[in-house]
Formats: sequence, C-alpha cells, structure tokens
Amino acid sequence: MADEPAAAGGTRTLSDRLGAAASAVAPAAQRTSDGVGVGWRRVRPVLAVVTPLGWTVLAAGLIAWFLGSKFGWVEAMIIAAACFALFLLCCLLTVGRTLLQVVVDVDPSRVVVGEPAAGRIEITNISKVRLLPIELELPVGASSARFDLPSLAPGMSHEELFVVPTTRRAVIPVGPAMTIRGDPLGLLRRNVAWTDVTQLFVHPRTVPLDPLGAGLLRDLEGQSSNDLSMSDLAFHALRDYVPGDDRRHIHWKSSAKIGSSVPGGKFMVRQFLDTRRSHFTVVVDGQAGRYLSPDDFETAVSVAASVLMRAIRDGMETTVVVAQQATDESDAQTTMDTFSLAEFGAGDAFPTLAGRGAILAPDTSVALLITGARADFVDLQRAAAHYPPEVNTLGLVVDPTRPVGISGTTALSVLNLPHLGDLPALLRGSGLQ
Repeated sequence: MADEPAAAGGTRTLSDRLGAAASAVAPAAQRTSDGVGVGWRRVRPVLAVVTPLGWTVLAAGLIAWFLGSKFGWVEAMIIAAACFALFLLCCLLTVGRTLLQVVVDVDPSRVVVGEPAAGRIEITNISKVRLLPIELELPVGASSARFDLPSLAPGMSHEELFVVPTTRRAVIPVGPAMTIRGDPLGLLRRNVAWTDVTQLFVHPRTVPLDPLGAGLLRDLEGQSSNDLSMSDLAFHALRDYVPGDDRRHIHWKSSAKIGSSVPGGKFMVRQFLDTRRSHFTVVVDGQAGRYLSPDDFETAVSVAASVLMRAIRDGMETTVVVAQQATDESDAQTTMDTFSLAEFGAGDAFPTLAGRGAILAPDTSVALLITGARADFVDLQRAAAHYPPEVNTLGLVVDPTRPVGISGTTALSVLNLPHLGDLPALLRGSGLQ
C-alpha cells in the first residue's frame, strides 16, 4: 500500500518507460518501411529492364573488378572496364520515349472451330519526331506475333495483318500490343503496352437438329400450341357436346340459339388450345477421369451446344452447366460463350453439377445429363435424382468404342453417342423430338 501514492504521483515503472519508447519508435519504423516500399516501387521498373544476360555481364564486371583490385591483375581490370562500358552503351541505346497510337481489331470476334479469324494492327506515330525502326510484339493465345516496324514520320501509320488459329474451342486472348526497345546484344529490354487484351471466342461445332417437342409442360402463362385441350385459357372454338365432356364448359348461349333453330337441340362446349412452356437444362461433366480422351469432352460440349441452340430457336428457356461454367441466359451468344469458357478437367463432381443445374432452373421440364464412357451408371442416377419425376430426364454418354443406341432403366434412359454426327438420329429415337 505504501507504493501506491508514489505510482499515483507520476513515478513511471520500467515497463511504462519501455512502452513509451516502443510507441515513439513505431511511427518512425512505419515511416521508414513506407519509404523503403515507395523507393522499391520506383526502382523495380528500372531493374526489370535488365535481362538475365545483362545481370550476368554486370556480375562478371564486378567479379573481375574485385579480383583485379585485390590481386593487381591488369587483365581482370580490363575485363571489368569492358563489361561496364558495354553495359553503359546498351543503356544509351535503350533510353528514349516512344509515342504511338496502336489499334488492334479482330474480326469476327466470335467464330466456330475451324473458321478463319484474322486480325489487323495499325500503328500511328503521334510524336513530333521520326520513329526509328522498332519491334512490336502481339501475344496471341500461347504464342506471340512479332512485327518489325519501319521508320515512321510524325503522323504516319503502318498496318500489319495476322491470323489467329482456331483449331480448338477456347477463348483466345489477343494482346496487349507491346513495343520492344533494347540493344542488339539483349542486355536490356523495355516493353511498353499500348492496348488492352481483346478476346476471341471460338465456339464449339454444332450439328443441325429437328425441332424439339418433348418436355412441354402445360402452363397457363405459357405460349399457345396447336394441340387442342378441354381446359385452358386460350379459347379456340365451339364444338358439339359428346358424352364425357365437362358440363362446366357448355356454352349455354350458343346452345340456346342452336336449340331454338334446330329440332331436338344440342349442346355446344368450349374447346381450347394448350398453352405450354418448356425449360431445357443441359449438364456436361467436366472431370477428366470421366472421358477416354479430351476429344470426347469436346464431343460432349458440341452435343450440348447443338441441343441448346435448337432449343433456343424453338423458343424455349435454357440453362447450361458445363464444367465450371454455368448460365441461365436463354440467348445464343451468351450460351455459346459459356461453352467456349469451359475447361476440360475443371468443375465439381457430376452429381454436384446436376444439383447446380436444378438450383438454377427449378422449373425445368427437360434435363439432359452428358458425361463420358468412364462414368458409372450410379453417377448418372445420382445426378438424375436432383430432378423430380415429372421432368423428362435423360442421360447421354460419349463413348466412341460402343455403337449408337439407347439403354438404361424405365426411370432413366441413357443414350450412347460414339460421334457427333450420330446425334440427330439418336435424338429422333429418344423421344426428345
């Protein structure tokens, strides 16, 4: 108790003094750290200009200088001087500013596998001095196109054409276009990007199909069909009453008029047109272990694209889940772009993908589940279990080793497809058309 008045009177303990010192040092340390970070961000772009060969020349010069100064080797000092002079000369060749206007066009921006896709790049010198010959690099997918630009006067333009390979379904990034300044020896290299990345969508191949007619559900908010019905909202005509007709649909005014003019009279009943809707959902397994080869996955994607394009033309709503990609937009461009983005070997397990499709489209009327030859029938059943019994659910297996045909059980029919060209005939026998 005797120590309390002293503490209350302002006497600081050792821990208090250490805490105060730490509080004073912390802001200074933070300022130092911030200064180092800002300095490094400024220096880093300059250091990035030096290539591995350039760092090797600098290291060789430093080592030669150290050996020459320590042991008095004149030859080592000469080597050091040559390395430093060479590096300095390359720096002078790299110094300079280029002002360009670069335009990259890819037309068309969406093609089908195998269709030609060409691009154009236009370079304009917008500076007030003549542009010396320079190299321009344009990344196209995994490769790059290189162009040697000629000397351009102020305001002068130069145009180059390039071809984009479209041998496989993909989304091919084109760009950014970069000019390359450097020395002939390759000690320094400075890249300047002039454009953004342009994407070229390569859509999968499709085959023409007949209109799809299965899986249509009666819906009072749907579209009128040509099928007659006895109970709906789209009134069509009156007809004679036959035994078994619902008496609630008797048109009493017309029956009274006909009864007054025709001996014996007869009843007239209302006849309607079915209003229907259809929502087509396609799920494509993306796991590599389900297919015999990557080409089988491409066939599965083409099957899904062919069916959904036919469904969109038929006015149906569509949903697609393919590997890690999914969309419920019922328009052709968005659907085909989704197929282009899908990657082989990506995505969750097949039943999980089917469940995702059921969540995206809870009112689906047709579900087509596509997988490869290595998938088990149990996996198809687990995937189909996400859809209620009233949904027309079909499985499709891409297996080039087996003939085209239909198998499965009464609860789930499984279509076997060896090749994409067999799809029209297979669908005609499946009940989807």
